[in-house]
Amino acid sequence: MRPVRASVIDVGSNTMRLLVARQGRRGLDTILSRRAHVGLATDIERDGWISDQKVAHVRELAASYSVLARDSGVEWLEVLVTAPGRQSGNARELHDALAEATGGRVRQLSAEEEGRLAYAGAVGACRSVPDSIAVIDLGGGSTQVMVGAEQAPAWLRSLDLGSLRLTERFVHTNPPIPSVLDAVACVVEKAFESLTPPLPISALATGGTARALRRIVGRRLDEKNLNAVLAMLTAKTTEEVAADYDLPIERARVLPAGTIVLREAHRRLGVKLEVARGGVREGALRGALAELAVAAA
Repeated sequence: MRPVRASVIDVGSNTMRLLVARQGRRGLDTILSRRAHVGLATDIERDGWISDQKVAHVRELAASYSVLARDSGVEWLEVLVTAPGRQSGNARELHDALAEATGGRVRQLSAEEEGRLAYAGAVGACRSVPDSIAVIDLGGGSTQVMVGAEQAPAWLRSLDLGSLRLTERFVHTNPPIPSVLDAVACVVEKAFESLTPPLPISALATGGTARALRRIVGRRLDEKNLNAVLAMLTAKTTEEVAADYDLPIERARVLPAGTIVLREAHRRLGVKLEVARGGVREGALRGALAELAVAAA
């Protein structure tokens, strides 16, 4: 019997992604993956809502992703909406467009739900898990910080800041001016001041910024290499960074702000960050595939 296949369409602040997977012997086996830049947080930061043009673009993408997923033979499809649905004044319009385009379930994640799925996806992909582990889920519109054990986080907090929203608010030159990034760092430091997380043995970072940094400095992130990345980002244009490291240009553009957030998370947790192999989408699929397996038994 062919293993059950499931899919998630993840609507984030910066990107929209499709993941189709099945349960393999050592975790999730990816069948199909797609991504597209949508930049919803740009509209939210500027106007407080998502423009009609971008809602239409998201509807079109969701329809095409739904077709790809069903052509891949999935038994389950869910649309996840993260920070844009919590922060936009016309979130209902976004939800209706997604439901119409896919004919599937549209699930608005609270900050806590998003954090728990990211934790499950990141920790679930580890070969071994220490007694205490942290996960930082940095998106375009929000950041979740969790600390716990293998099964679930015992401590979770969400910050209403992300790489794209910070970029739209502060970074208006290419390359960014060091003094501007210092201002971003001050805002991020102030946001983290209210957090007093338990100190973990190890920490994982998930999200687009973390994946981009893995291409630049490898899987482990610390004060030294994050500062080196920031120095490089103030010396090269967005286009040069994208070309040098084979990154989407929209990811290279938000990389300075995202790097600052991860640097501050590293400082607060007191341990090196390791780029995770999973996140929100993988967490959602792990849960769905487990439920489908039980139902089929």
